[in-house]
Amino acid sequence: MNNLKKLLAVLLAMVMVLSLAACGSNGDGAASEAGESTASEAAIKIGGIGPTSGPAAIYGQATQHGAEIAVEEINALGGIQFELNWQDDEHDPEKSVNAYNNLKDWGMQVLVGTTTTGPSVAVSAETNADRIFELTPSASSVDVIGGQTEGIPRKDNVFQMCFTDPNQGVASAQYISEQGLGSKIAVIYNNGDAYSTGIYNKFVSEAEAVGLDVVSVTTFTDDTANDFSVQLNDAKNAGADLVFLPIYYTPASLILAQARDMGYAPTFFGVDGMDGILTMEGFDTSLAEGVMLLTPFNADATDEKTVNFVQKYQERYGDVPNQFAADAYDCVYAIYEAVQETGITADLSAAEICDKLIEAFNGDFTFDGITGTGVSWDESGEVSKAPKGMIIQDGAYVGM
Repeated sequence: MNNLKKLLAVLLAMVMVLSLAACGSNGDGAASEAGESTASEAAIKIGGIGPTSGPAAIYGQATQHGAEIAVEEINALGGIQFELNWQDDEHDPEKSVNAYNNLKDWGMQVLVGTTTTGPSVAVSAETNADRIFELTPSASSVDVIGGQTEGIPRKDNVFQMCFTDPNQGVASAQYISEQGLGSKIAVIYNNGDAYSTGIYNKFVSEAEAVGLDVVSVTTFTDDTANDFSVQLNDAKNAGADLVFLPIYYTPASLILAQARDMGYAPTFFGVDGMDGILTMEGFDTSLAEGVMLLTPFNADATDEKTVNFVQKYQERYGDVPNQFAADAYDCVYAIYEAVQETGITADLSAAEICDKLIEAFNGDFTFDGITGTGVSWDESGEVSKAPKGMIIQDGAYVGM
């Protein structure tokens, strides 16, 4: 009998150990995967998508880090809790859809993303069909939200925290004109990229309306983005004293280096895709001295929200946050405030949450964040907030 009691005691102890081990896992190992935050079972599941590897990794890493800080802060407040699962799409539309499907299988209820335009166009079609609310921090093409290009209807569940490409083109032309930054303007853009082409088209149209003299327009593609001597010589020979670059920071860095090598020193003016050039590995920041750009975020701002965000970001990741990080941070907080306003709870389905958030974002909901105050949206999905003029001085962004 004593031996039987000992055997039963041992078996009971084994059962308890196995039970405790099971409680420490979610059953599929997802809680230990990179990119997923921990939270209570009653947390609203927030998915995120962006390139954390590959040539556009600086954008995806920034958006992931900005979102992580926001989720951590919100969860520390108590009450509504978020659980974040971030997926890498390598700036590839097909991989982005795969990442989206992974998040959907995980139980995602709201999507912050995707980060870049091409993948976001593909994923937004999926979220629209599945009725999952999507707020992108940085995918700026109007095709992401739909409703402005023939054949692409409005995706009523998709909203942008960033400026749309047309708005960036219009704002850039107006800013250059109002500030008298150049008398003869050259444009170098990527005619194989929706982001670059969208900004260029509106810039040229608005430049004509405000009386800017565009004397040179040249293009490139991803396959030819290594030698810009033809484009720069065309601008130089046309007498351009300002070169507008509606492109990402990687080709921009080459343009700046090649312009210096040929002794051409116009004013260079970029858009939000230029943000991040100062933290590009191996880039000589002196090449960007005097470069101007429009962006919604200034890391040197002295308001309490920005100071706290920048400090946390630097402590955790060792870098100064760019506008991609700031827009993602604001995305999470905007969702949080809209969730509070509409009474959303974690037990609602993704479709129910989507309906409530659409109603809020289409209504009187406004938001004060680090990329703007009084930020609002309407049925178009576009954000309404004021851009900030920045200039690079001594290796840092300075407000103009």
